[in-house]
Amino acid sequence: MIIDSTFWVAISFFIFFGILIYLKVPQKISEILNKLILDIKNEIDESEKLRTEAKALLRDAQNKLNTAQTVSDKILEQAKKDSDTMIIDLNDKFHKSSEIKKNLAENKISQMKEAAIKEIKDASIQIAINSVKKIITTSVDKNKLDALFQKNLDETKEELKKINS
Repeated sequence: MIIDSTFWVAISFFIFFGILIYLKVPQKISEILNKLILDIKNEIDESEKLRTEAKALLRDAQNKLNTAQTVSDKILEQAKKDSDTMIIDLNDKFHKSSEIKKNLAENKISQMKEAAIKEIKDASIQIAINSVKKIITTSVDKNKLDALFQKNLDETKEELKKINS
């Protein structure tokens, strides 16, 4: 057997691996790798927890958003109902107010009409009285005239009382 460089390389290779096994390098490497694997598993578990929490937070936020949307829709619907009710109320009040003003105007017109008719009656009675007085003074003597005047005045007063009541 010739001892050449390949032999010495093989021997040094076995010695190197022997030293590595003696110093428990493969176990240390295995421990380091196991620790790294454990750390990666822990990080994965932690990220799963965070993902689960994020999903829960997203779900809660979505529920709150849906609830807020529902509440917003309810508020808008209530505001619409309130505005419709207010419009109807204002419309009713306007019509009632218009009806009251119309009735007041009709009453005022009626009163003015009655007052005008009364004034016309009073003026025509006064003219009739003056005419009768003038006719009587020119055609009848004074004593008969006074008696007739008094009689006609009393009759006129009674007629006016009947008309006014």
